[in-house]
Amino acid sequence: MDTIASLAPWFYEFDLGPLGQTSSALPPDVRPIHTTRLQMLNTAIDRHFSAEQLRELRCLDVGCHEGFYSVALAKRRVREVLGVDVRIDSLRRACFVSGALGLNNIHFRQLNAEAINPANVGQFDLTLCLGLIYHLENPMICLRNIAAVTKQLCVVETQVVDEVEGSAEWGSKSWTRPYQGILALIDETAEYNAENRETGATPLATCPSPRGLEVMLKHAGFSRIEFIEPPADAYEQLARRKRVVCAAIK
Repeated sequence: MDTIASLAPWFYEFDLGPLGQTSSALPPDVRPIHTTRLQMLNTAIDRHFSAEQLRELRCLDVGCHEGFYSVALAKRRVREVLGVDVRIDSLRRACFVSGALGLNNIHFRQLNAEAINPANVGQFDLTLCLGLIYHLENPMICLRNIAAVTKQLCVVETQVVDEVEGSAEWGSKSWTRPYQGILALIDETAEYNAENRETGATPLATCPSPRGLEVMLKHAGFSRIEFIEPPADAYEQLARRKRVVCAAIK
């Protein structure tokens, strides 16, 4: 039978009541990222949905990891949460947590973020894409798929790279096109081969600039993008805008 100890190491901290509390393997100075993300997620949700609407929502958490944000949504008494992740060991922890907390409005499935579509998961009022985009080889495919299953709102959190402005020659030196943001290629081969569970499904990752993220979300099918301001006590990367949270609205 699974226990907190047998499922360690943990990425998130969960208070599981009589079963005890998980201890995050992250350094103490990095752990506040989770609470800042949650604060900013709740800000985005509360701007868009009333308390009454919240109870009727079907929610999808893409790249749910150990279910930290899925569980947070379930505790807010949304109607249903589906968490999907590519790694089965993360889903074991997520199932253990939701079972320990007695949450019956949440379930989990193994699924690659780049394979999501309305036929295999259905459609959802609210989708989450937190800490995922910058680990993907094909983020545009993922965002198009997420847009296809999102009815109203998607909340995205991601690492971002510095903006680069300029123009590219486009067939002739007299024909140019301005950059619409950028994507940086990040090689995670060493971490991937070491079976680091925080990497993506492949060793190649693509990290967007803020403007690049906005353009990608609009081309994916969202009509309006709102960047959420970090709280006063935000985790340092979010405070410095090296990570961003945005609300993508259909």
